[in-house]
Amino acid sequence: MMNHPENFKIYDHKASLTSFAINFTRNEEDANDLVQDTMYRAMTYRNHYREGTNLQGWLYTIMRNVFINNYRKATRRSSLIDTCDDLNSLQLSGSASFNKAEDKFLHDDLNKALRNLPATFYVPFIKYFEGFKYHEIAEELGIPIGTVKTRIHYARQVLKKDLKMYN
Repeated sequence: MMNHPENFKIYDHKASLTSFAINFTRNEEDANDLVQDTMYRAMTYRNHYREGTNLQGWLYTIMRNVFINNYRKATRRSSLIDTCDDLNSLQLSGSASFNKAEDKFLHDDLNKALRNLPATFYVPFIKYFEGFKYHEIAEELGIPIGTVKTRIHYARQVLKKDLKMYN
């Protein structure tokens, strides 16, 4: 087992991971499960962490991947339908409400909303979503950190407004 530097303290990031998880799950109980899965995976794969790497960004990436994998599993599970001749209404409603068309509409609407963002707001928002820190985005774009925060906040507000039908 590889020893890690003192800065490998994943528990110190639990509060921010919980906030991030709630953004994904929209449910406190599910968010706590997601945080627990993330911390478990981080400990399991701690030998993949490299000193000097942004630990919080590394944890967010793990969380995003865990969430996506769980979502895919749930989608596959909900799309299974009994092949017997007697299909009940529960199976029919489940297959009708969780179909690829709904995902396509959401995906298309999200992409449209992102495309409608001016580049000055789109770039910082996407970089932040990918796990970059405010100061890293500010350095890369050559703008003050306060401007980065304002642009990300504005992008969130526009996206919430444009995608309010999915809330």
